[in-house]
Amino acid sequence: MVKPGTLLKASLEAGREFFRPPLEERPVARPETAVTTAAAAEPVAPYVRPLMVPIRSIGPSHGERIAAHLLALNAHDRYLRFGYAANDEQIRRYVDGLNFERDEIFGIYNRRLELIAMAHLAFSTNPELKSCAEFGVSVLAGSRGRGYGARLFERAEMHARNEGVDMMFIHALSENTAMLNIARKAGATIERDGSESEAYLKLPPADLDSRMTEIVEEQVAQTDYRLKMQAKQFWEILAVLQEVRRGVRESRDRMHG
Repeated sequence: MVKPGTLLKASLEAGREFFRPPLEERPVARPETAVTTAAAAEPVAPYVRPLMVPIRSIGPSHGERIAAHLLALNAHDRYLRFGYAANDEQIRRYVDGLNFERDEIFGIYNRRLELIAMAHLAFSTNPELKSCAEFGVSVLAGSRGRGYGARLFERAEMHARNEGVDMMFIHALSENTAMLNIARKAGATIERDGSESEAYLKLPPADLDSRMTEIVEEQVAQTDYRLKMQAKQFWEILAVLQEVRRGVRESRDRMHG
């Protein structure tokens, strides 16, 4: 359950983030806690774990960002995420086939509005298994080691409970130890069958806490996204103004040189 004090502190931190130039943020290459991609190696500032991770539900208007996120996965990460070496065309078909009305897609965005982690909670279409859902996740390589995969699992688990799901599944390759560790830590039972593993987690019924927590977390995530969008626009405008001023200054120096 999200405590009011945590939300207040998170809101204050979000406000301060607005005034920090985005150039200070760089991806940090770390071991993964969930499946993900390669990122350019750059000098980075030490990562400071936020008070809470804003995870928002995302819809079809974010299709291009979802595609960009998945296309950034390297061959091995695509293999772990999809269970086969998905090429670019197959990934685009997957994105085009997402059912945003039936399923739920969750995402974590950085300050440049890049989708750095996402989860797909797919609800069963089998009438006999209508209270079941399957979870899949991917996290970009530069954002690993921050627990994003586990947080996405918690968010999806809470939503599944509130939608009446009583069994959550994860189908993963047995070598995808990061994903299986997330499931194991959540209390899931894991059955291995050669190169593949099946994890399933029995969910408790929804209650007032789970419903209120999801409402509050979604509101916080939507506010965080709007702040990031405003900050991005602010810094882009400022960069243009600085470029214009630089050009005027250089022109004036040439005239008086």
